[in-house]
Amino acid sequence: MMSMTMAGDARVRERRRAVPFFCAYHMGLKPGRRMNERRSETTRWRPAYVDCYAGHLMLCVIAILLLSIGDAMFTLQILALGGEELNWFMAVLIDESVTKFVAVKMALTALALIMLVIHHNVRIIYTMRVRHVKYAILAGYSALIGYELCLLNLAGKL
Repeated sequence: MMSMTMAGDARVRERRRAVPFFCAYHMGLKPGRRMNERRSETTRWRPAYVDCYAGHLMLCVIAILLLSIGDAMFTLQILALGGEELNWFMAVLIDESVTKFVAVKMALTALALIMLVIHHNVRIIYTMRVRHVKYAILAGYSALIGYELCLLNLAGKL
């Protein structure tokens, strides 16, 4: 006859695999087995606000901030080589002071990211949430940095 302790010890083994670094389930790209929300129909379209945010969310925000700093640096280098700022608001700030330009650019980016992080579960349209917009912003900033690097390469200053 099998004792209860032996049966208990058999269930202790770890059966789960390690979570990979890039997981589509954590990024919200794949819904997993839960296709529908766990909330009732009356609160289905309301956002769920949380106090603790996931690490991948903060990684995305930090990456956007770093790309924004890189964008400001590359913009100033392009302007020094004879380029022109097409954003009239930033052009006015650059004419006044480079320090003011960088400070306002970083402040606007940080405030926008704070609002996007707070509302990251809000549904924009049926399947698209604010967190997906953050990933689109990250991709857009990456493309912008690539474009600025190409401009600097064409100017021969890279």
